[in-house]
Amino acid sequence: MTDAPTTAKDRGQPTIRVRNLVKRFGEQTVLNGINLDVYSGETMVIMGGSGSGKSTLLRHMIGSFQPDDGTVELFGQNICAMSEDELNETRKKFGILFQSGALFNSMTIGQNVALPLMEHTDLDPDIIAIQVKIKLELVGLREHAHKFPSQISGGMKKRAGLARALALDPRILFYDEPSAGLDPVTSAEIDQLIIALTRQLGVTSVVVTHEMDSAFTIADRMAMLDRGRMLVVNDRAFFEQLRDTPRDQADTLSVEQQLIRQFLRGDADGPLAARRNAGGYERDLLGLDDLPTFIHTPSIQTTRSSAAEAKVDTPDDADEVTEAQQSG
Repeated sequence: MTDAPTTAKDRGQPTIRVRNLVKRFGEQTVLNGINLDVYSGETMVIMGGSGSGKSTLLRHMIGSFQPDDGTVELFGQNICAMSEDELNETRKKFGILFQSGALFNSMTIGQNVALPLMEHTDLDPDIIAIQVKIKLELVGLREHAHKFPSQISGGMKKRAGLARALALDPRILFYDEPSAGLDPVTSAEIDQLIIALTRQLGVTSVVVTHEMDSAFTIADRMAMLDRGRMLVVNDRAFFEQLRDTPRDQADTLSVEQQLIRQFLRGDADGPLAARRNAGGYERDLLGLDDLPTFIHTPSIQTTRSSAAEAKVDTPDDADEVTEAQQSG
């Protein structure tokens, strides 16, 4: 993997620059003031839980969405202000690996990879054929060029999609959940492929994922989104330190750091779980603003005939039942 520069001065001007990005769908704010810089030659991993805004941010970076406020710059140019023709020219400078690979099922793997070259260049067909072999060799699929997507595995589809993304020799590669739906071995192979391409081609990579094993393998820097907010952007070592913080020291962290730690570790207990448990499920279910107070009573009443004994024993039984209900 390429070594990430340690200072903004060393990195120079960012290849991707996101400033104060806001996106709303109706009354819901999906991205709320996002700021992010991605520098040449680095691998930036964008992570966060489902619904945190990762894919929406990615779609703004590739020009599929227009922001309600803020800007997105690629190569020093604001793509939000570009015409469709200008944006299409800029898109030739980056490639995208979609979750499913997004291959055309009626075309062979080789034809899928050749398509961008046929559409966007004036290269001779013989030169295109050579380029296709080169790109497929980079991802280990040269011998499968004649096969259709239905004839290859999910991992091979991802690699074929990556070969197509490389067709125009992009300066940036965007990956949308590259490990999604893959077995652990295939996922590890995709990770190593991303690292190898970064070394060989010097491309800038932006990877959206919630697979932590993959993220810590490939990342130079990492960005954590939560509920449309950017919590932190930092080097991988920062997140490794948070992840490895012992449980008995976790209380010394800020709430946001505890949230990040829980996500990185995949723990069942923590701020994320507490947030979900405080979601007002009963009120939403019953449609009530003020819920009645439920009195917990034992599911089995005492059978003792002595009132005095019942008075002493019933509360203990009730507490045990209540604790069992709460723990269940």
